[in-house]
Amino acid sequence: MKYLDYKVVFREVPDEIALAINISGCPVHCPGCHSSYLAGDIGEVLDESSLMTLIEASKGITCVSFMGGDADPLNVKRLSDWVHANYPALKTCWYSGRGLDAAAPVLPSLDFVKVGPYVEEFGPLDSPSTNQRFYRIDNSGSAPALEDWTKRFLRKIL
Repeated sequence: MKYLDYKVVFREVPDEIALAINISGCPVHCPGCHSSYLAGDIGEVLDESSLMTLIEASKGITCVSFMGGDADPLNVKRLSDWVHANYPALKTCWYSGRGLDAAAPVLPSLDFVKVGPYVEEFGPLDSPSTNQRFYRIDNSGSAPALEDWTKRFLRKIL
């Protein structure tokens, strides 16, 4: 798994300051995707060493968000587990272009997940008609419990 770039962001995960890591090699190819350049096999390897460097360079973050990684969800799971083991105060999130069923094996390792392909006619997460869903995950029980937070992205119309 490779990443092309990263940013500290404030809107991708509600109530969190997230290190958003843009992962390349996306196999989903959503028509109208704003990050279609991430479909290519480009960038640097994302492993524990590079992830530690990114986290240490991003003081003040409260969450690590893997933006993509659909080609290797088990690697997303492994790195999320690594974050929790080495930075217990940090939460993790995964933005996946696939459905909830495809994300299921990774959910026990996450605090948040965005699922669903981008469908231009339905719009992104902040559109009332979006097909995408954003969930907070409670892993305190025997199975992940999902709370739908999608409405927290809706734009307020003045």
